[in-house]
Amino acid sequence: MVTLTHAHLNNNQQSPPKTLSALSTDLISSYFNKGSIEDAHTLFDEMSHRDVVTWTAMITGNISCNRHNRAWDMFSQMLKHGVRPNAFTVSAVLKACKGLHYLNALSCGKLVHGLAIKNGTRGSSIYVDNALMDVYATCCDTMLDARTLFDNIVIKNAVSWTTLITGYTHRGDAYAGLRVFRQMFLEEGELSPFSFSIAVRACASIGSGILGKQVHAAVINHGFESNLPVMNSIVDMYCRCRLAYEAKQLFCEMTHKDTITWNTLIAGFETLDSKESFCIFSRMVFEGYSPNCFTFTSVVAACANLAVLHCGQQLHGEIVCRGLDNNLALSNALIDMYAKCGKVADAHKIFIEMPCTNLVSWTSMMIGFGAHGHGKEAVELFNEMVGSGIKPDKIVFMAVLSACSHAGLVDEGLRYFRLMTSYYNVSPDRDIYGCVVDLLGRAGRLKEAFQLIENMPFKPDESIWVSLLGACKAHKEPSMGKFVASRVLDMKPNRVGTYVLLSNIFAAEGNWADFAISRKLMRGMRNKKEAGRSWIELKSQVYSFIVGDKSVFSNELISEALELLIMHMKDVGYVPDLDSFVHDLEDET
Repeated sequence: MVTLTHAHLNNNQQSPPKTLSALSTDLISSYFNKGSIEDAHTLFDEMSHRDVVTWTAMITGNISCNRHNRAWDMFSQMLKHGVRPNAFTVSAVLKACKGLHYLNALSCGKLVHGLAIKNGTRGSSIYVDNALMDVYATCCDTMLDARTLFDNIVIKNAVSWTTLITGYTHRGDAYAGLRVFRQMFLEEGELSPFSFSIAVRACASIGSGILGKQVHAAVINHGFESNLPVMNSIVDMYCRCRLAYEAKQLFCEMTHKDTITWNTLIAGFETLDSKESFCIFSRMVFEGYSPNCFTFTSVVAACANLAVLHCGQQLHGEIVCRGLDNNLALSNALIDMYAKCGKVADAHKIFIEMPCTNLVSWTSMMIGFGAHGHGKEAVELFNEMVGSGIKPDKIVFMAVLSACSHAGLVDEGLRYFRLMTSYYNVSPDRDIYGCVVDLLGRAGRLKEAFQLIENMPFKPDESIWVSLLGACKAHKEPSMGKFVASRVLDMKPNRVGTYVLLSNIFAAEGNWADFAISRKLMRGMRNKKEAGRSWIELKSQVYSFIVGDKSVFSNELISEALELLIMHMKDVGYVPDLDSFVHDLEDET
């Protein structure tokens, strides 16, 4: 139909120019809507009369197809042809500026700003003012210019407020964004669902459930509780603030839900309660909603958290049946799941069969190799990744250092640690130093680990000292262990795990007097080590239990199985460190 219309226009060149221009402009928009970019440009080139509306249609069309450079070129050509841009043209080309390379975006935005002042659209059109503010909020190093533009807008609309709130929030300054949100209420500014959604996301980004609840109340008071995107963002906020009850309650109260609603709750509970995430997924399917890539990515991640292989394999089969197995994020989740379930070969099979990979794919596979003692394979994968042209980041180095640590490849790990700065130009942070301390500590090279901590370019945190303390306990270095424990307790006096490790060190050297003192201090604080929790999958059912749990089903069978397992471990050389369990026995008496 569009092609026929194009042919009809070519046969009617005698029509009045304005009528022909209007028809051609509509046809150009139709071409862009169906993705026929070159047809739109061909028609434009054939036109004998082009007005500002036609040029603007070409600019907005290219932007809609993510052709920002071409949109900017069209704007430049328009100026060369002497066509004066109107407010719609200026606001459109400012959107193109945001899509340009970072260095060009700001300079182009400033150029358009100058043109807008010259032709009078700046200050006379709210669309231009908002678009300019958006460019400065996105492309400048600070929010100062965007804030100045905002303050100079006489009559602000909902987009004005939302643009400023979004600018602060996307920069990580959620509190500033929320202050603008509050100012919007005080000045009785125009409200929109999107401004509430951004405010909710700001609360989620700082983990403030208290502020989130206040925004939720404002949503209800202003009648936006029927807006699905807003309510979905509130569910997400409660999950990110670890308010599982509030998230579930709101979800159940919502009269309208879509796939995004379900995905939000499933993704939230993947970190809050992986077992519950499965139940929500089952209910979603039962109620007739079709899971998509985002759904499966979260549920597969829940399988990885629980290490329930059978459920993961069933999900993998469903993913293949639905033709979603080539999705990059989903494939990465499957690699992680199989690796955490101990099926490293299956994880590697998925990795090598992926049509395309990204940094997450390589990192997940390296972590999988490293966690199961395949340090050499992890190192080989790292070298292969670098050889393919992918630049490693901090997370990749953490993965390869951890792999070297688990496999005992100390010198290899130290070599990569040195290469980080000297060759790859990646600055190590506390997490990286923690990995190297763990690498040296596991190998018994405690003095080197201690020296590394002392020479760090920043103050070591609690986790780094705790890593060394664990190594002191494992390698029976009581003198250093006591000193390291004192450093940890200086930072966090009530940390139970420190007293547990310290009492174990005293017990191992037979220092029962100091052991008794450390135990007395623990009892005085009424602190006990939090019991570990584990999961097991039996006959498609996931069971959860804690250390010393007497209520577990078939408790006698489990005890017998554990005794049999310990016998096999002793046969291959395992020697239990009974001193480490003295404090547990004491707590039970």
